[in-house]
Amino acid sequence: MWFDTILWLVAVVAFIAVEAATTALVSVWFAVGAAAAMVASFFDVGFGWQMLIFAVVSAITLGLMLPKLVAQRGEHRAPVTNGSPLTIGKQGVVLVGIEPGALGRVRVDGLDWQARADTPLPKDARCQVVAVDGAILIVVPVTANAAAV
Repeated sequence: MWFDTILWLVAVVAFIAVEAATTALVSVWFAVGAAAAMVASFFDVGFGWQMLIFAVVSAITLGLMLPKLVAQRGEHRAPVTNGSPLTIGKQGVVLVGIEPGALGRVRVDGLDWQARADTPLPKDARCQVVAVDGAILIVVPVTANAAAV
């Protein structure tokens, strides 16, 4: 009897250790099942029944958690890897002149970015971000009317 209890205690600790090491919810239901089997071993239930209790309780725990995990997984959106999409519509200043087909640099909201433009933009010209391509801003020149806004 005590051997079964120690075996299930070791299993509980091992499953919890695996869960703590991975943080990916891979063995928590087995830890719950092993704990239930350990409780059953206190009542001198045969090892075969303990294994059945382990399997059933593990399956029930997994079944109860799975819908929540699936729903939670669907809620995740791809993270914004840099702030470039947040700059669309903002104005900046050209730091390194931009020629069509070549990269230059602009400062938008106090940050320096690589930038492209379809028209030449000299250093110190005002520009506006109209799109992004990864971490490269696509800019256009700012007219006098738009600069006043």
